[in-house]
Amino acid sequence: MVRAAAVLAICVLVLGCLYRPGTVRDIHYQARVDKTISAANVYPSIQAALDAAPAAATEPYRILVASGDYYEKLVINKPNIHIVGAGPASTRLYFDAYAGQSYAQGKTWGTSGSATLTVRAPGVLLQQLTIENTFDFLANDALAVDDPARIQHTQAVALLLDTGSDRFIGRQLHLLGYQDTLYINAGRSWFDRSLVAGNVDYIFGRGNALFTHSEIRTLGRNKTSFPHGYITAPSTQISDHYGLTFIHCKLTRVAGVPDNSVPLGRPWHPTTQFADGRYADPNAIGKSVFINTWMDAHITRDGWYSMSGTAKDGISKVQFTPEDSRFFEYQSAGPGAQVNSKRRQLSAREAEDYTPEKILGEWYPQ
Repeated sequence: MVRAAAVLAICVLVLGCLYRPGTVRDIHYQARVDKTISAANVYPSIQAALDAAPAAATEPYRILVASGDYYEKLVINKPNIHIVGAGPASTRLYFDAYAGQSYAQGKTWGTSGSATLTVRAPGVLLQQLTIENTFDFLANDALAVDDPARIQHTQAVALLLDTGSDRFIGRQLHLLGYQDTLYINAGRSWFDRSLVAGNVDYIFGRGNALFTHSEIRTLGRNKTSFPHGYITAPSTQISDHYGLTFIHCKLTRVAGVPDNSVPLGRPWHPTTQFADGRYADPNAIGKSVFINTWMDAHITRDGWYSMSGTAKDGISKVQFTPEDSRFFEYQSAGPGAQVNSKRRQLSAREAEDYTPEKILGEWYPQ
């Protein structure tokens, strides 16, 4: 056990050294975003700076974003875009779309479309900024189920890593929302020294994501609910060895989130169109792994939870259980840590398979 823990600690340290960002002063930026000045290569919005970026850069194209709030809904579909803010407390990108919201006649955003920022290209880096979906989940959550003013389909994504995304880095990044904050739908990604906040399935998807030295914060709700929320909802394909992996992270909560109320995750089997019908993907055997992670007392004693999906008849529901998923822990700590039959543990030998180098494959952030 000592050997496995030492290997993990050394690998995380080495990976951090491999990618050590410079300061604003010692990095060359090809573009700047600043609403207060007018000059060459300075743009009033992040969208304008993205429009001016090359369509197929082979080296990092760096955009420095000044302090301020930027109400924009963005898609990055150009490779090797690096966006660096003045710090998460100073530079904020935000939008307020939600899944059930209409944006054109007969059209709604859907979960994917609700994202404040969508990445569909490889080599993207986001650093020292906040990305937020500001849809008022709490006000809607407070309404009675039969209240005609209650909004349905309240998924509201802050960041979506979509098809085409790979080798993504989020460093000193704050991702804020409530339901479905971070949607990892594709590729490899590494979130380091970052914050992800939400309450319902707020880190989810089928991609391969590594989280190191990050805070995963469960937010409150405006009604009593059990479970209060869920941290992860992976839909990892059975052919993929890695899903959502957390190493040396902290699972925290705001005041008011009850003890023993938030599972570490539940298995998401997305409803998918197949040749014989539209039903829950049987190959989405989700994987979430927590290694050397501190957990507050809001984490449930059983650790994980079931989730329903569409049956093969396309109408009825079927339950998918944690026992049929790939949910594991290793050396959890804190008041929310438990070792019991419901919370499967990796062996010391198995934990050695979860190093950043193995998780990220041949890609090593430079």
